[in-house]
Order: sequence, then C-alpha cells, then structure tokens
Amino acid sequence: MQFEFAGVLAVADGRYLARGGNGEESVLIVETLAAPAPPSRRRRRPRQAEAGAPPATLPLARVTAVRAYQPFDSEDDAARWLERVSGSEDEVDALIAEAIGLLNRALHAHATASADPRAVELSSERAVKVRIGHGSGDEVASGNFAAAREIDVWATGASGRRRRAEDLNPQQRIAAVLSGRERIDACETLLLRARADLDAGRDREAALQLRVGLEALLAELPAAVPDPGHDEDMETLNERRGEAGEAANAALRGELDAAAVQKVGELVEICERVLRRRRVLGG
Repeated sequence: MQFEFAGVLAVADGRYLARGGNGEESVLIVETLAAPAPPSRRRRRPRQAEAGAPPATLPLARVTAVRAYQPFDSEDDAARWLERVSGSEDEVDALIAEAIGLLNRALHAHATASADPRAVELSSERAVKVRIGHGSGDEVASGNFAAAREIDVWATGASGRRRRAEDLNPQQRIAAVLSGRERIDACETLLLRARADLDAGRDREAALQLRVGLEALLAELPAAVPDPGHDEDMETLNERRGEAGEAANAALRGELDAAAVQKVGELVEICERVLRRRRVLGG
C-alpha cells in the first residue's frame, strides 16, 4: 500500500523494518518529495507580507508499506492477487488498515521518543492518493511498483465512517463549542483516546483509558437523553464497570488476554453508542 500526504511527516525519511506479533516482517518507507530547503537556525525579523500572495507550495510525503513476507511465486500470481483484491472492498479495507496501522505505529513511536503530546496519527482519508500494488524487492524498497491501482478510499469502507460523521453533524457541534453554547465532556476526550489505542493494538493503554472514560461518562451523562436505549446502555455500563476496573488492573500488571481485550472492546462500543445517541437526539 502507498499513501501520499500533503506536507512533511514527523517520521524522518528512511526505511524502517517492523516485526509483527507472529514474527512477520514489514517495511515502512518514508520519503518527502519536493521538500523545501531547511529553515535557518537563526531567528529572522518578520518581513512585510504581500497582500493577495498565493499560498505556499507544500511538499508531498510518500509512505509505502511493504509486506516482506508471503512473497508471490510468480508475476502471474501477483497480477491475479491485485485483480482480486482491487475488486473486493473488504480486502482493500483490510490492507489499508494494516498499512495505516504500520504508519501510525511509527508516528506513535516518534511521539513517545520525542515526548511530543501533540503528535497526531493519520487515516487513509487524509491521503491525497492511495495505491495498492506489487513489485520486486528492489522496486517496492524504492517506493515503486511493477503494477498498481489507485484506490478511492471514500468509495470503500471509509464511506461508512463518513456517513456516521455526517449523522453526528460535526460542523454544528464545532460552531456550538467555539461559541461557548456547548462544552466537550471529559468522557468524550478520554473515550476517543481509548478507541485510538484499541484500534492501534495498544490494549493496555485502551484498558486504562476506558476505566477513567467510563467513570466520567457515568458521572457526566446519567440522564443525557430521555430515551429507553440510553437508560438500558447506562444500566449495562453500571453493571459492567467492574469489568473495566479488572481490565485496567490487569493492564498494570502486563499484557491483556484475549477475553479481557474483547471486554474492553465491547465496553468502548457501548460508551460510543451512548455518545452517538446523545448527539443524534440533540441531548
């Protein structure tokens, strides 16, 4: 998979070898195209800004995620694979998720290594181009392909995420928050972090975020909307809050087992449903 993003990534250009839990090796290749000259280390005096000046030209960050395992036996096998997956939204979504997950692992590692609390992860929807393809080792190591297809991420699984976002009407909420008519609850921020950690495979962090996010949600939204579904979900969360505490305690001791990860995922989903219902119903 290959993504092109406007601007420069925090991760420096280079090739990075990554190993998965089963010892499977992947390679992440980061290269910046049309990069501007590095800024001077000396602070310069502000210059007069020209009225109506055109916007600055941005460099392009090209990221290629390469599976360095399970090579194809022949070019014909590779061509058949590309033809098959290009016609399957589920397979394309899975490959995109795997590749973006690898990139976000690198961005997360950079954020922790540089102690940058404002670093952000990326999604495929932020890319200006997305490609899927195959090639020889030398080709893909240079960010090239023997054959590739461009993918419209908005026409695949991302459309579901877009529909959910549209249902929540985020623009209206942004205006309300900035004008001071609404505030963002603590549970919303905490549960966003839990979801990000869970999706990135950081199960221990997700469990720890869930515990405080769930407690905040129960305290902040006991009667957020007059809806039977809300009452039922809040009752379920009250009954299962002990599971969140047990998962968080287990996370402090080490890695979570599959059962604990499943419980964390279920509880995060219920919390998200509570927040989504409140936004849709205008509570």
